Amino acid sequence: MLYLWLKAFHIISIVCWFAGLFYLPRLFVYHAQSEDSVSKERFIIMERKLYRGIMGPAMIASLIFGGWLLMLNPGFLSQGWMHVKLTLVFLLIGYHHMCGAQLKRFARGENKRTHVFYRWFNEVPVVFLLAIVILVVVKPF
Repeated sequence: MLYLWLKAFHIISIVCWFAGLFYLPRLFVYHAQSEDSVSKERFIIMERKLYRGIMGPAMIASLIFGGWLLMLNPGFLSQGWMHVKLTLVFLLIGYHHMCGAQLKRFARGENKRTHVFYRWFNEVPVVFLLAIVILVVVKPF
């Protein structure tokens, strides 16, 4: 029963993390397009609250619950799909931190990228989500 509760909380935390990973780069799109200082300040606040208040805690919860699930079922670590999934999770953590670095650049007024860049940057977590879900459900390796 514990395993199922952990799995439920793992899925919930992943959903929350990905919600932030989808929305923060979208805020970057709008932030890069904004021209007035009131809008820019509003985006800085929204981005910071999303990153620190939702994305960070959700990422940590995802990693804790996922790690706990692996401790309860270590046999998954001998399967190829789990190796690929964990690699993607590691890369996703890097993407998360890239978002944090970009957030700081916006806050300092040092953004050099256009809204077009952020529109493409916003698609990265979609690819990760598709790959991870397929790996977990289909287990192709």
